[in-house]
Amino acid sequence: MKRTFLSLIVSACIVATLSAQQAAYDFLRLDVSARAAALNGSFVSMKDDPNVLFYNPAALGTLSRPKISASYLDHLMDVSTGSLSYAQYIEGIGNIGGGITYINYGSFNRTNQNLDVIGTFEAKELALITGIALHYDDDILVGVNVKYIYSSIAEYSSNALAIDLGFLYDVPSQNLTIGGSVLNLGTQLKTYAGTTESLPLDVIFGITKRPEHLPIFLNLDFHRLNEKGNVFWDRFSAFTVGAEILMSESLRLRVGYNNKQRTDLKMGTSAGLAGFSMGAGIIVKDYQFDYAFNSYGKISGLHRISLGISL
Repeated sequence: MKRTFLSLIVSACIVATLSAQQAAYDFLRLDVSARAAALNGSFVSMKDDPNVLFYNPAALGTLSRPKISASYLDHLMDVSTGSLSYAQYIEGIGNIGGGITYINYGSFNRTNQNLDVIGTFEAKELALITGIALHYDDDILVGVNVKYIYSSIAEYSSNALAIDLGFLYDVPSQNLTIGGSVLNLGTQLKTYAGTTESLPLDVIFGITKRPEHLPIFLNLDFHRLNEKGNVFWDRFSAFTVGAEILMSESLRLRVGYNNKQRTDLKMGTSAGLAGFSMGAGIIVKDYQFDYAFNSYGKISGLHRISLGISL
């Protein structure tokens, strides 16, 4: 089983590199929890959080106890998103997790050929995920998710089936974790217009380091490593950086930076604060409250909240 997982991860990386292109279901690229959003997506090598399910299934194996988390985001215009995740260890099986993430694009006017309003329609998408993590040895974890994806626009719909694969290498003596994942490897089961579209395939590699004697976790992630650029080094341009500062046993401060987001949102010669994020987390007994603000520069900014419970 362990060798099978590792073989799948290697094979998935090769397939992902060869098949990068414009994809459907791009909502799967959105950050899920407020903690991950405050770190601007630098989350593939983080530990002990049920929301790692959406970034790296192998990290499910680091949970110290059963946990549940719910998040909500009131996006730009009438768009809203949310998520729910749960993870726990089951004796004889391993660490398992399940979750759902959705996006509702709101209501739109339906018009006829003369542009007369004749009604309204809605558009929404969601993904249902279940995953498992196993110890390859004392330091290496491997994991896999199975994901069902659904999308609808008015009376039309599309769905897909995908898997996520991941690994996590934990080096406690160095306060270091190294993680990687291949997300959304799959295919459409039902298309919108008879033409099969690719899923938003993503190969991610990241490192989390806590410097000795410093109460801070430093993250560096490289996303979309499967996507080609004009030159080889363009593959590494979609990077994110995050820092989580442990102010006390109950307070965390977070900042993040997303290089691709800043590049995409640049207007003229200025991008403002686009690509930067910040947030905080408060832990009260078994409850964790998280908040994140992500800047879109001159466009606007997003506020996100999450609630986590340790069972």
